[in-house]
Amino acid sequence: MKLSPALESAFNEQIHLEFESVYAYLQMAADLDSQSWSGFSTWMHGQSQEEWMHANKFTQFVLQRGNQVQLRGIGDPAAGLGSPLAAFERALEHERKVSQAIHALYAKAVAENDYASLPLLQWFVNEQVEEEDTVGRIVDRLRLVGNDNTGLMILDRELGQRPAASAAGPAA
Repeated sequence: MKLSPALESAFNEQIHLEFESVYAYLQMAADLDSQSWSGFSTWMHGQSQEEWMHANKFTQFVLQRGNQVQLRGIGDPAAGLGSPLAAFERALEHERKVSQAIHALYAKAVAENDYASLPLLQWFVNEQVEEEDTVGRIVDRLRLVGNDNTGLMILDRELGQRPAASAAGPAA
């Protein structure tokens, strides 16, 4: 059964936000790499790949429902964030924005009794809990380290060991 026009539009908005996320994380990766924080940059690249997979999950779901995907242009992401802490604070702020959007999409699906959307959206609700927790813990650790270069270098090395993103999650 097709998505209602309102849900189709809302899913397309979420697809757009996920692709904005790809761009935002790529910019943060570039900013960090330009400061020789290769580990933090690697982590941000991994996050960008994960967001790409999220956008594709939503895209495939809309198409499987027999609806149209409407891709829009993506604006310039914020650049030159300065420190690793500033970059990860921006990442946490962005993850919170994504969580709010997914919650609103879930509420819209519930209001329309679109039960077929709920398993996918519940997966994303759970995913966002994990995303906010992960980034929030990194922010906490960066705040603990402060300007201690040794501590920053240890965190940089640790985060640089992030495994590549996998296509985990429900088949969409």
